[in-house]
Amino acid sequence: MSPFKTTIPLSLSSQPLNSLKSDEAASGPKQGPTFQDGQRRVDYVLTYHVQKPQSVRRKTSRFADYRILRSLRRSLSTMRSGGTPPSKEDPEIAAHKHRLDYHEDDKRFRQTEFEDNLREVGLELEKDEGNKIPGIGFLKIHAPWNVLCREAEFMKLKMPTKKVYEVKQGSNVVERINLFIHKVTAPLHPKVEPNRPQNSSIMMLFYPLLSHQILYEEWASYSVFYKYQPIGLIRKYFGEKIGLYFAWLGVYTQMLIPAAIVGVIVFLYGCATVDNDIPSMEICDPRNNITMCPLCDRACSYWKLKTACGTARASHLFDNPATVFFSIFMALWATMFMEHWKRRQMRLNYIWDLTGFEEEEDHHRAEYEIQVMQKTLKKQDMSPKVGLFPITHVPLGGQRFSSLVPLQIGVTFAVVFGVILYRISIRAALHMSSNPTARSNIRATVKGTAAVINLVIIIIMDEVYGAVARWLTLLEVPKTDKSFEERLIIKTFVLKFANAFSPIVYLAFFRGRMVGRPGDYVYVIGSYRMEECAHAGCLMELCIQLCITMLGKQLIQNNLFEIGIPKIKKLIRRRKSDMDSQQQEDYNMTLQRHEKDHFLGPFVGLSPEYMEMIIQFGMVTLFVASFPLAPLFALLNNIIEIRLDAKKFVTEVRRPIAARAKDIGIWYNLLRGLSKVAVIVNAFVISFTSDFIPRLVYQYMYSPDGSMHGFVNHTLSYFNVSDFQPGTAPLQPMHLGYEVQICRYKDYRETLWSNTPYDLSKEFWAILACRLAFVIVFQNVVMLMSDFVDWLIPDIPKDISLQIHKEKILMVELFMKEEEGKKLLRDNHTNQGPFQPRSRPASHAPSKC
Repeated sequence: MSPFKTTIPLSLSSQPLNSLKSDEAASGPKQGPTFQDGQRRVDYVLTYHVQKPQSVRRKTSRFADYRILRSLRRSLSTMRSGGTPPSKEDPEIAAHKHRLDYHEDDKRFRQTEFEDNLREVGLELEKDEGNKIPGIGFLKIHAPWNVLCREAEFMKLKMPTKKVYEVKQGSNVVERINLFIHKVTAPLHPKVEPNRPQNSSIMMLFYPLLSHQILYEEWASYSVFYKYQPIGLIRKYFGEKIGLYFAWLGVYTQMLIPAAIVGVIVFLYGCATVDNDIPSMEICDPRNNITMCPLCDRACSYWKLKTACGTARASHLFDNPATVFFSIFMALWATMFMEHWKRRQMRLNYIWDLTGFEEEEDHHRAEYEIQVMQKTLKKQDMSPKVGLFPITHVPLGGQRFSSLVPLQIGVTFAVVFGVILYRISIRAALHMSSNPTARSNIRATVKGTAAVINLVIIIIMDEVYGAVARWLTLLEVPKTDKSFEERLIIKTFVLKFANAFSPIVYLAFFRGRMVGRPGDYVYVIGSYRMEECAHAGCLMELCIQLCITMLGKQLIQNNLFEIGIPKIKKLIRRRKSDMDSQQQEDYNMTLQRHEKDHFLGPFVGLSPEYMEMIIQFGMVTLFVASFPLAPLFALLNNIIEIRLDAKKFVTEVRRPIAARAKDIGIWYNLLRGLSKVAVIVNAFVISFTSDFIPRLVYQYMYSPDGSMHGFVNHTLSYFNVSDFQPGTAPLQPMHLGYEVQICRYKDYRETLWSNTPYDLSKEFWAILACRLAFVIVFQNVVMLMSDFVDWLIPDIPKDISLQIHKEKILMVELFMKEEEGKKLLRDNHTNQGPFQPRSRPASHAPSKC
């Protein structure tokens, strides 16, 4: 186990990067990222604790401190009484000091052994313990050129030896179009020097401070939000794994542009046709004297349908025939996005020389090996005769720990149920209020406050579930780091997905389904009546919940937290140091680069970044039929998110260890699964949550003239107020100024004068059959179209496949020429007679790196 506490790849300062170069130049070679000689570059930094001699023995436990204090009191009392002080030290104190000395010696021995191992592999080291950070020592590491060449051979890195020529096959028209597009989009590209395969700069793995400045100016600045990301420079500085994340984020944001445009068009279509919507006109018509049944027991009274005019008109903005088209479009968009990313990923794999990359064998985690050792020792203690057998699996009850995940999901459902009770109780309380303003805005108050409460709970539980998922994964003790990461991702995704979408799923598919009817309502926990949807349906409330959740999570949880938390930590550090801002800035100017990097935050991985984007992708695709503006909000957020993440990687966290990867891993499977589920979810939203199917059924089956006139009256059933259950009738039956004998409610039931009043009517079953048929047809047609798009677009771009094919041909030709040369050489030697063979053929001579 290494004695070093922190590993710091040489990272960026927390101050603006355009001032780094001047600072380091002004302070001499020692200030820059080099050794004391000013020549050898610092490639890596390790930090460790430096114990001062007088402070070693002061770090004792409370029990040892009590023993020392007792010994001192005993000595003082002896001296006051005139006796001679004890000549020998307390045995307990001496033993404790011996243990401390042994512990420190052991740490120093392991540290020295670790440093010797680094020197054996060819690395050059230099210690820096006389820095301005007390108690911290730095071990600078420099990798010589021959070591880099050797490791490049082990990693199978290929070095280009000739200029790469692209295979161009196309007409002059295509070339002119590409040239025109390149000229138009030239201002959108970052000002980064193009990569040319020259021998002088082939192996530049780490960049001087100028590269930092380019990253800050052309990537991490908000003023360049309209430009493409310098993906090549990001990959060279942070590694392929982080480069793929930002490449994926860029592709996702780019693909959101057409989705946002179409979503805005659909929304504008709803705005343009709201005045021509016949059902909304019938609801708003004051001549339709329709009296509706109370929305709650006793406290609520009868009301006029025309009071729901605003809700009906607002619902048409999102519940119109264009939303069906938009749902189909978004399903195809998700497929095209996945295909576009696969093509982009394959292109990056070719450019970054990852086509033949294979992941190394994943080593066992230290925690797993400790558990194996403990199990083995325990088994040996129980059975002394049994030898030490290697344990390949540690049965720690992972299934038992994983069973806690459904429990956490149950907690989420309980929270949703609590919000439901809040809605019911606050609505009843507002109806009983004597304030006319409160009584006139009941629906808006209940919708808005409930959505905000859901948002606050989602944000809080997100943090809790992240910690719970990590705790459960640690309890399972996965065998390898890859297994640990995948299990953690799955648990975190399941918990956070359930947390974010449970209120939305309730509004979309459950609210208003289990209500009952007047005189026979469904109650929960005694007297709480289940919620009803407005006459225009629950789609408007679903849209409000989606809007508040999406904007709240993105603005508060994703952006403000990422900006605010580092600022708060920096302010706390400044308060602890008792320095004002000017003193802190002056102190930072005196620190060396590796000392500044020590105060940066640690890199916690890419999982949080991917997770927030995956949840956003679910918001964009799963319920897009009810909220066509979701792609627009996601696009605006991602434009800020890219620069925010870039600034965080450049200035707020230590430079992470570069890691190679050829894809985004399990995140692609999650994206593909969400895109498939989105088709089914949108089919049910259109069919069961909106009024699209009931309107079609009425227009083509029940309308006398084939129009939508009379649709509102067709959806309302009759109820005799004398059939109210005892104690549920309104307390103010004369609220409208006249006595009500029959009220209306939204449902498809038999009339009062039929043989079976209040039973479900034939219209209900006909509409239900059409809804189910629509779900089946929509799902199969859209998935068939998605599969066709998937088949139509090749995973590998044509130019890349041609390049790979040409490289294979050139490689075969090179081998054939080499074999012909060897054969010709053997024939010449054979004709010349016996010869003394050389120790190594010329073609096998080691080439210089």
